[in-house]
Amino acid sequence: MKTRNILAPAIALAAIASAPAVAADANAFKDKTMKIVIPYGPGGTYDLYGQTFAKHLGRFLPGNPNVIVVHMPGAGGSKAMNWAYNVMPKDGLNAVTPLDNSVINQLMQPDKMRYDARKYTWLGSSNQTNLVMVIRSDTGVMSMADMKKKELIGSAAGTTDTSFIGSRLAAGLLGFKVKMVPGYKGSNAAIFAIEQGEAHFAMYNWLAWASRNAWFKGDKPFVRPVLQIGFFKDPDLSADVPMLSDLVKDPEGLKVVNFIASLGVLGRGLAVPPGVSDDMVKTLRAGYDAMNADKVFAEDLKKRSLRLVPSSGAKIQEIVVAAIDGATPEVVAKAREIIYGK
Repeated sequence: MKTRNILAPAIALAAIASAPAVAADANAFKDKTMKIVIPYGPGGTYDLYGQTFAKHLGRFLPGNPNVIVVHMPGAGGSKAMNWAYNVMPKDGLNAVTPLDNSVINQLMQPDKMRYDARKYTWLGSSNQTNLVMVIRSDTGVMSMADMKKKELIGSAAGTTDTSFIGSRLAAGLLGFKVKMVPGYKGSNAAIFAIEQGEAHFAMYNWLAWASRNAWFKGDKPFVRPVLQIGFFKDPDLSADVPMLSDLVKDPEGLKVVNFIASLGVLGRGLAVPPGVSDDMVKTLRAGYDAMNADKVFAEDLKKRSLRLVPSSGAKIQEIVVAAIDGATPEVVAKAREIIYGK
């Protein structure tokens, strides 16, 4: 399993140097409206990043097009991914904020994923981070050891959602019980279920939690982070929040953890469907790189409590292709069995 060696270098990517966007046809974007499809409802980190992209990307494309967002929730985000691949216009004026678990979904549920993530054209990413399991403090759960003492209820947007995948994986490998309730309209709604008392925990990208900073403060915080999945410990978390990879001793189980960890490096970015012209792709990627290097864009992300960890579209493309081509059938089958059952 070569996923760890292939993906790890992408985590430490430096900020991308600013470059002017040069189009084959300078009129390609003039007086046009570009649409960014968000695979969840409003309020989550996909939406927050997408809204920020929409605000700034047009400044770095020739003709300075107007950029808007369109929400398309459903099936844990897979509805939008399938639609974008098969139906979305291939004119370069339509893009999607792709799921960070695009690769995992494709390999584990190929009958439901009507796309090949390798054939999407990835324009770039503006964040990389871990999945973090966060649990209400009033459950009495302070650590992974406490998880084995009671069955807890977890919330998720769907069975292809990162909360469902990460929680079931951890439960299967570490031997504790969880009852997952999928069907919420995005990570924001699933996290709100915790606030409402409908669920005890969820497992999402750390930025989905960081925007609720007040929940973690004080001697008796409302929630606690207890586990993370990724290739490195998130710098925003306390050092005592363990990595799943450090807790799993079985070599085969560790291969599965590393496979699932690939979702963290895909982060939050943009992609276009196959069939967009090479000239348009070159222009879009250059514009995205220039946006990532822009101080105003960085400051706007910061105001929204969002991090900027930039990566180029070419690098993300390389990661996606390598992750799919490098995942053995045995590892994928083992992951599917742990998460979804036999």
